[in-house]
Amino acid sequence: MSTTTHSLSSAGKTQEHAAAAEGFAALFEASITAGDFGKEGEIVKGTVVAVHRDNVVIDIGGKSEGMIALSEFADAQGQATVKAGDQVDVYIESRENDDGLVMLSKEKADKMKVWDEISAACERDELIEGTISQRVKGGLSVTIRGGVKAFLPGSQVDLRPIRNLDKLIGQTYSFKVIKFNKKRGNIVLSRRVLLEKERDEQKTKTLETLEEGKVVRGVIKNITEYGAFVDLGGIDGLLHITDMSWGRVNHPSELFQVGDEVTVRVLKYNPETERVSLGLKQTQEDPWSHAEEAFPAGKKVKGKVQSITDYGAFVELEPGVEGLIHVSEMSWTKKVKHPSKVLEVGQEVECQILEVDSKSKRISLGLKQLEPDPWTVFTEKYSPGAKIAGQVRSITDYGVFIGIEEGVDGMVHKSDISWTAKVNNPSDLYKKGDNVEAIILSINHDEKKVSLGVKQLWDDPWPTIFSELPPGKVVKAKVVSIVDYGTFVRVRDGVEGLIPQNEMVVPVDESGKERAFKVGDELEAEIANVDTQERKLTLSMRVGGAATAGAPEARPAQRASKAPKKSAAAEAAGGTIGELIKQKLGDKLAQMSTEKGDKKDE
Repeated sequence: MSTTTHSLSSAGKTQEHAAAAEGFAALFEASITAGDFGKEGEIVKGTVVAVHRDNVVIDIGGKSEGMIALSEFADAQGQATVKAGDQVDVYIESRENDDGLVMLSKEKADKMKVWDEISAACERDELIEGTISQRVKGGLSVTIRGGVKAFLPGSQVDLRPIRNLDKLIGQTYSFKVIKFNKKRGNIVLSRRVLLEKERDEQKTKTLETLEEGKVVRGVIKNITEYGAFVDLGGIDGLLHITDMSWGRVNHPSELFQVGDEVTVRVLKYNPETERVSLGLKQTQEDPWSHAEEAFPAGKKVKGKVQSITDYGAFVELEPGVEGLIHVSEMSWTKKVKHPSKVLEVGQEVECQILEVDSKSKRISLGLKQLEPDPWTVFTEKYSPGAKIAGQVRSITDYGVFIGIEEGVDGMVHKSDISWTAKVNNPSDLYKKGDNVEAIILSINHDEKKVSLGVKQLWDDPWPTIFSELPPGKVVKAKVVSIVDYGTFVRVRDGVEGLIPQNEMVVPVDESGKERAFKVGDELEAEIANVDTQERKLTLSMRVGGAATAGAPEARPAQRASKAPKKSAAAEAAGGTIGELIKQKLGDKLAQMSTEKGDKKDE
């Protein structure tokens, strides 16, 4: 019985051990199946067992070991820093292979951890730092934690579109995640959202202290033809081109570039529209406030020609102060048709201050004042009665203009050209460039005019002309001018006369060929008429048979188609018109003599 009992007892124990062994085996199998050291696709902690030349052996528990390429432990410089005993997170790629090793990956574990961190940051609405690595279609690629690539659209780079995105490569910024998809590995970032938030905060702070008249600092944000926009801190103000400088500004780019810092004054501020007008020149002293002291009348100054108009040239004397050289103040002697004939833009010029009006911000300048006034020189040198010599500058219907000194002309009226020749058109006797002598008759200082006389070079011949040049007297004369209706001749100094065309006799040479008269030729003519009312002397080459001196023969001028007809009185007297005139003048002279004698007797 005891034996049986013992056998039963042994059998029971054996069965218990077998059951325990089976249970342990089942438990071990279950633990292997369940993966106490982790399942495929999970991250587990492992311990570095050994570091070999190309790989690293890691114990992940459960008597399981895996192998990872050594390159996965390399740092930024490519050096592996892992050593035995290090604890690392690894990713289980697959179960044990034929060699009994589990396939692991450190890189995948790192990336999965980063994705988890990014996901958590998105849930907490946190910012992520990243470095812009390259330009891609539609925007930029940004490298964030663990080398993960994210996309930054071009519209989310800045508050305003940036033309050159390449200049941002290599820059590190903080970004906000606006789209996240772990399964697709898609992350979209935005920098603009952060800038808008920052701008709104700055704007609120700026508006609390913004007021007209306040001096503030800002940054040039944009430049246009009419001005520049200045970022004052969340709000932009317009700095108009007219408020940039007291001087002339052709384009804002002459003074500023985008990004420049400026100190400006708030000129106008509308809280409702949030429009701000700024001024830069208002932070500086107005140069016109001391213009009268700096530029007194008569002072010689230097400046640069800024612009030219039809009426003059504007010259900058100092930044903000310009003066005008009127076209009439450019030359004493020349009539300047347009200022561009004398000056050009950008030219350095010396001039003289004529007048300053600080209230109207005007300065009158003179260019000709740097040289002596020709009129002053003339009046110091000449006075009425003085004899002058000059060239004919111009001829008009009423007189001849003669240059006396540089910049000063005098006029000989046609009535002052000759005592005895009635001059209807001065161009009959003179031409431009002729050398002429004259007497100064009067000087008008107010109008700066000089009256000249040619006939005043000699005494008036009329008191003695009847006795010296009676009708019928044959005289020698010199041709002065030849016109269509006759020839002007000089009988003696101060006495000229006209030989009408029909009273001319053309000289003929020995061969019988006519020789036309020319200026300077000498001839003989007879005094035909002395008109005391018109004060003119008429001569004839036909009356009495007078001809050219020295000519073998003479013929009537071709223009005289017919010989002058005798009047009835002349025919009755048996003589020509000239003879009749002589007779009448003789009778008149005799009568005048008798009347004088009678008066003496009384």
